[in-house]
Amino acid sequence: MYTNNQAESLNVLVERHAPLVKRIAHHLAARLPSSVQVDDLIQSGMIGLLESARKYDGSKGAAFETYAGIRIRGAMLDEIRKGDWVPRSVHRNSRRVSEAVKAVEARLGRDAKDNEIAAELQVSVGEYHAMLHDSMGGHLFSFDDLIDSDDTQQEAALASLDVSLPHEGVMADRFRESLAEAISTLPDREQLLLSLYYDEELNLKEIGAVLGVSESRVSQLHSQSALRLRSRLKGWSSDSE
Repeated sequence: MYTNNQAESLNVLVERHAPLVKRIAHHLAARLPSSVQVDDLIQSGMIGLLESARKYDGSKGAAFETYAGIRIRGAMLDEIRKGDWVPRSVHRNSRRVSEAVKAVEARLGRDAKDNEIAAELQVSVGEYHAMLHDSMGGHLFSFDDLIDSDDTQQEAALASLDVSLPHEGVMADRFRESLAEAISTLPDREQLLLSLYYDEELNLKEIGAVLGVSESRVSQLHSQSALRLRSRLKGWSSDSE
């Protein structure tokens, strides 16, 4: 039970940071299919904000807005995944592409090219690009996108990441280190694309202008880089123990 003062402080934190929820919701919605409603994101984000206000410990050094922002976005992503509006065929093809990338790169000892991946999948380059396009519309690039969705052990390991517990914080740090190392092995253009998309927060059209390619090609490259990373991080949880 909360005292009156604690309840009042909780309400103040939630009211003060409600605009943060809306800002994150609109930012996410701009990258998602129109079937995902902003109001739904805001609703789940407000739950994340409330949980943040209840669990926040200022003595750990993190600013509340930083702490809350992570949990708000996480709550929204959880809600999206629960809805699972992505057809099973998209999930299946994403796994196939990831496995094909890994097989080609293991065999050739270098980054796999589009035509080589397509050949491994026994499809045309056009069909391969269509798979990438569907994959871009079907997932958010996050921890969950970099593991095999059939590997429940890895899913459980990554789903448990929570900075509030020391051992989980260490696990999160190890994963980030592995992710950063894997990103550094990507082709230069894909590294630049990820930096522009996630660090600079440019949209696909703006990135296309920087790279000198079409918006559609940026979408393909984004999916390809995510699936390439997924293939290189396969088995991460067991390797990190």
